[in-house]
Amino acid sequence: MLRSRIIIGVLTFLAGVTTGGYLFSDSQPRSFLAVTNCTACYRPNDLAGLLVSAGIQRMPRALPRVVKETDRCLAIEHPFSTRTHFVVFPKKDIRNIADISLDDQPYVLDCLAVIRALVNENGLRNYLVESNGPDLQDITYLHFHLVAKDRRTPPSSG
Repeated sequence: MLRSRIIIGVLTFLAGVTTGGYLFSDSQPRSFLAVTNCTACYRPNDLAGLLVSAGIQRMPRALPRVVKETDRCLAIEHPFSTRTHFVVFPKKDIRNIADISLDDQPYVLDCLAVIRALVNENGLRNYLVESNGPDLQDITYLHFHLVAKDRRTPPSSG
């Protein structure tokens, strides 16, 4: 009885390590434990960024309110906004604009193309596109907000 519990516990632990390794393998490294006073350790927004990274890269179909998706970018309706507000994420773990590398550029450019498509599809004219710096991010993961003051009115087909 005790032996079977130990075996189940070990197998569960190994399954968790394997699943975690798969989910977070393409994420940027983040410091996890603070042995001393650490300035680069997880904050709640860093943990949120890590989870968003795993979700966008590994399980994009599980994300709610997805309005547009490409191979390199994903757009959702902002979950807490009452006006026209989309959040656009690259499908690569990039913390913020200062961390963009040459390899990241196709992902960022694709996000701009998705933003353009959302603007055109929704007939937006009075809008703002922004990305927050590291200390202003609720989620430590590069993302763009497309916020419109006007209501969505799809362009006429005439």
